[in-house]
Amino acid sequence: MFFNSLPFIFLFLPLVAGGYYLLGGKRGQIVLAVASLFFYFQLIPEYLPLFLVSIAFNYTIGWLLIRENRHPDRAALMPFTLWAGILVDLGLLGYYKYFNFAIGNLNQVFGVSVPLQEILLPLGISFFTFTQIAFIVDAYRGNVERIGPLSYVQFVSFFPHLIAGPIYHHAAMIPQMEDAARSRVDWTNINLGVFFFFFGLAKKVIIADTLATVATPIFTAVANGGVPMLVESWAGALAYTLQIYFDFSGYCDMAIGIALLFNIRFPLNFFSPYRVTSVIDFWRSWNITLSNFLRDYVYITLGGNRVALPNQLWNLIITMLIGGLWHGAGWTFIAWGGLHGTFLAANHLWRRTEIVLHTYVNWIVTFLAVIVGWVFFRADSVESAMRILNGMVGGNGASVPTSSAIVHVGLFPLSNVDPAVAVVSIAAALAIALFLPNLYDMTRDFQTALASDKQYRIQRIDPLRLRISYGLSTRWSAIVGLVAFLAIISVQTTSEFLYFQF
Repeated sequence: MFFNSLPFIFLFLPLVAGGYYLLGGKRGQIVLAVASLFFYFQLIPEYLPLFLVSIAFNYTIGWLLIRENRHPDRAALMPFTLWAGILVDLGLLGYYKYFNFAIGNLNQVFGVSVPLQEILLPLGISFFTFTQIAFIVDAYRGNVERIGPLSYVQFVSFFPHLIAGPIYHHAAMIPQMEDAARSRVDWTNINLGVFFFFFGLAKKVIIADTLATVATPIFTAVANGGVPMLVESWAGALAYTLQIYFDFSGYCDMAIGIALLFNIRFPLNFFSPYRVTSVIDFWRSWNITLSNFLRDYVYITLGGNRVALPNQLWNLIITMLIGGLWHGAGWTFIAWGGLHGTFLAANHLWRRTEIVLHTYVNWIVTFLAVIVGWVFFRADSVESAMRILNGMVGGNGASVPTSSAIVHVGLFPLSNVDPAVAVVSIAAALAIALFLPNLYDMTRDFQTALASDKQYRIQRIDPLRLRISYGLSTRWSAIVGLVAFLAIISVQTTSEFLYFQF
């Protein structure tokens, strides 16, 4: 039962919201905590005990650090307590996510055959691990005064964020969750929540899943040894670039919408990243909460901007390598992280030259860099990624098929993708991503997410300068109803969100 499943939409979500508002106050908090744990249980029942142990362990570590902060005579214990918590968290994450990757590489390097383990990755482990590490680090720094066990369980397990983020911060979320006034019905928030949820659902089931029918066959064919030519390489790369955009954007919108149904505002996690004009700003617009975590708890810990420029650049690359590895245990993810670290370092060096290029030149360079990165991110191996990139520059054959060749072998001979679906879906998705305002622009007056005004100062291309404002009106209710209807009838088989695997 995922966000894009009919049982979730018509059974789970209404029942939980009804119980939350009917009981209210502390009992409403209990409803949310129990519902969130049930949501996790029904996805992978065998890992609920692990999840509960992780919550109990980190709460205990946080409680000890808060207590040690209040007693100077115990300050010497604090580093030990902190590192015990971090190492246990990273140890669990490392075992479940990276053990087989490490063993496989050791087998290859040393010519041994240590057997791999049958390990099922717990859903959301990267997200709830990083959320809890941030909490105990902040407790160590003295930034947490108190937190009750019920509030902590709800904070970590709150089902709209549990599987794929955002990686939110206790200081922003726990006061909201403990506010008894939030268990009173707010029809404006419910209206906005429904708007975000169904528009996000439409992005997933109508746009992203259609693009998957183009990207998946091409990348699968290449993984099986196929050599794609120019058109097929670009189609696969663009289709996946847009698939992951609408898949993750849709998830973020749905998560914010669900949270609004409970009068909770999530931090902004996605803001038109394909319209930015630098890789620096891409990471201020894509998976924003992960970027903030890596900045605050990795990059700054390594020295941040306090060290000499060469060390700053190396710290950027190291931080992004960790970010790549966080996404998955594979050399393709490491390559993706390393590429983005290199892009960021180059971007910072370029800014020091003070050379000014046209906005659209900057956008083209940035978008191409992002596309290249996504090829590694999606490919099953570095070798497959290189075959696609080679095809994109014409290295596997640069000629576009003639009309007679298309009739006999198709425009996509390697994958048998329907050319009409490929062209229409890629063109439509690209137009939506580049030309239409995002949902946060449309609802800016309502403050639907926790966001800094800096987001609106980032330079982005805006070709049509369209301004659409959402309102509490009959017209908008009809539009939302139509989008909801189209999205629901498109839910045929429940496909996972791409970020669920991380």
